[in-house]
Amino acid sequence: MIEGRRSPSRVAPTPMSAKTATLRVAVLDDDSGFVHVLIKRLEGAGCQYRVLSGPVPVEELAAMKLNALVVEPSLLGPLAWDFIERVCGMLPDLGVIVCTQNATLAQRVRGLRLGADDWVNKPCHPEEVMARIEAVVRRHRRGRAREDAGPLIAGDLEIRADRFQVYVAGESLDLTRREFELLQVLADHAGKVLERDEIYRRVWGYAMIHGDRSVDVFVRKLRSKLQRRSPGWDYIHTHFGIGYRFDPQPLGAGEDEPAVEKVSKRAAEAAPANGQTAPAARR
Repeated sequence: MIEGRRSPSRVAPTPMSAKTATLRVAVLDDDSGFVHVLIKRLEGAGCQYRVLSGPVPVEELAAMKLNALVVEPSLLGPLAWDFIERVCGMLPDLGVIVCTQNATLAQRVRGLRLGADDWVNKPCHPEEVMARIEAVVRRHRRGRAREDAGPLIAGDLEIRADRFQVYVAGESLDLTRREFELLQVLADHAGKVLERDEIYRRVWGYAMIHGDRSVDVFVRKLRSKLQRRSPGWDYIHTHFGIGYRFDPQPLGAGEDEPAVEKVSKRAAEAAPANGQTAPAARR
């Protein structure tokens, strides 16, 4: 880190216990062979589990205090999409893994966009399903850890993971959920260049298809909103052919000026310019 500059600041999180909590998993599936094998794997991993033979109210799922739900949409019939959307919307801390067979690309995309964390095509090995359950739960726990860490202050921005909100001078910045998640991923790795495929995996939750420009499109939208509300700062920098880096820099300020203190920015603006103006940061 360059001397005299400070990275975006955040309140230090409370240390977590080294002991990993037991996973609580529900399996909503009527494929007896698949369920039997998966249960054996869950038992071997020391997980607590419940097998559900049909849809249950979201309130009951909440009462189970689950970490993950494995769901076979064919069991739910025409109500499958509505069920997935309600569960994902009302239980944001619950990891939802759809596990089915003969699904089309359109169905997989629809399920993921409705909020499912992952999609596994049958036939599949129970070890893969178990690994995906663990990965989804890890992502959710990292998200809660960010919330517990308190707000992240960067430039004019206050990023509140607990509210899915970004504030500029105390006023909320209108971001979509995907735009917020993109900003949060970049800000959590401030100063580090993230490749496009890594950003895609962290934000969208699955591997990026070759030629997909979603990351670039959403970065452009996010930049536009940030520039309109915080025109004195440059937040996201492009590394051509690689990806993006989050590093708040005051436009027109020297390289050694702190990037996260508004007081420092105002002081710099009030100080004599000595006839020199530093070039704006490259994006």
